[in-house]
Amino acid sequence: MVVSGLVSGAVTSDDVMTELLARAEQVAGRAYAPYSGLHIGAALRTAAGNVYEGCNVENASYGLTWCAERTAVTSAVAVEGPGMRIEAVAVYTPDLETCPPCGACRQVLAEFGPDATVAYREGGEAVRHTVRDLLPHAFYAGSDR
Repeated sequence: MVVSGLVSGAVTSDDVMTELLARAEQVAGRAYAPYSGLHIGAALRTAAGNVYEGCNVENASYGLTWCAERTAVTSAVAVEGPGMRIEAVAVYTPDLETCPPCGACRQVLAEFGPDATVAYREGGEAVRHTVRDLLPHAFYAGSDR
């Protein structure tokens, strides 16, 4: 899958983004989505060079549902600790024409990588933006990010 649309601050290579998109597509097939029917996968690469995957896990009490991106972030923090930093993340679903991270996921991604590259499908092609581009006024408590 070719990735296009490099934007300011996004420096992650096409090869890395292609790999992340492929892994996000693969993990989307393992999503637990009995309520929405939307199977979403995410794969993120940390500054340490490790890749973590996540898929959405729905719950009958919708507020307890976990998005794919936040599942991947949680896995990365569990392994690398609180200093984990995101370099890039890819989001994929076969169920929608486009699937950028939701607002809650954008805020979580901003916590660990405001300049990270985010790739997702739009109009049949993969596009990429930085987290900062997707969430220009993120909330940071007591920080100069």
